[in-house]
Amino acid sequence: FTMAFKTICVDHIGIACADLDAAAKIYTEVLGLEITNKEEVKEQGVATVFIPCGETLLELLVDITENNDGPMGKYIAKNGPGIQHIALRVDDIKAATADMQAAGISMIDTVARNGAGAMKIAFVHPKSAGCLLELCQPAATYVD
Repeated sequence: FTMAFKTICVDHIGIACADLDAAAKIYTEVLGLEITNKEEVKEQGVATVFIPCGETLLELLVDITENNDGPMGKYIAKNGPGIQHIALRVDDIKAATADMQAAGISMIDTVARNGAGAMKIAFVHPKSAGCLLELCQPAATYVD
């Protein structure tokens, strides 16, 4: 099976947090890293900060829904804080989602959607990948 896309690198590791500010302090004050981006993704019910660590980003995520019942709130309620997903950057997310489906991989998103950090994203079901896997492509390079 030949894929029509290229996997470039680990883009980021998503870490579910109960308290975004408290979690961020560990990375900034103790580990000496810096936050480069903070944003809310209302469609996903999360607030996020990005912290570069070498060539990989750490993405700290917290639920911002009214009753803490968005996807991140549900994840934390079930699993507690911790690594929630690993994101791989691809050069063509449309080809990646199509090829994954053609290969029989179970996708949560069959069409890319907007994510944090100006990315187009699509999630692979953890039953297929062993963990929640996010495919991402910078929106600036995305061709609709």
